[in-house]
Amino acid sequence: MIHSILFVCLGNICRSPTAEGVFRKLSREARLDHLQIDSAGTGDWHSGKPPYGPMQTAAKKRGYDLSRLRARQFGKVDFSRFDLIIAMDQSNLANIERLRPRDVDTPVQLFLDYAPDQPLREVPDPYFTRDFDQALDLIEQASAGLLAHVTSPKK
Repeated sequence: MIHSILFVCLGNICRSPTAEGVFRKLSREARLDHLQIDSAGTGDWHSGKPPYGPMQTAAKKRGYDLSRLRARQFGKVDFSRFDLIIAMDQSNLANIERLRPRDVDTPVQLFLDYAPDQPLREVPDPYFTRDFDQALDLIEQASAGLLAHVTSPKK
């Protein structure tokens, strides 16, 4: 059973905090209050800062409040703190795996693995693409799939 999920992107100011906000709202609505949900970045440039302003604005238009979130850097300790680590793209997945301790088997997956009907496999970084709505669309799709995964009875 999954009790804790960590979403990871590059700077923890666009994609991963948005995924945290979206998934928090979905899990609250599904009454999954036991879930621990967090986000982090593989880089430390934005540690302590709130999510990027334009990302917050786009998220707020869809009912997600990201204003209380603050960026932090992913670390080795996260492998033991979380049951599932979700990377926004292949580059961040590789950076996460480079930090994996030898004796830890915490699963690390791409977020869009939970949106199998979506042809994209990575969530493009809206900090660079400026397409905040596309990022939100993808995050909402993958969050719905992840919620279905988390709530499905295990065989």
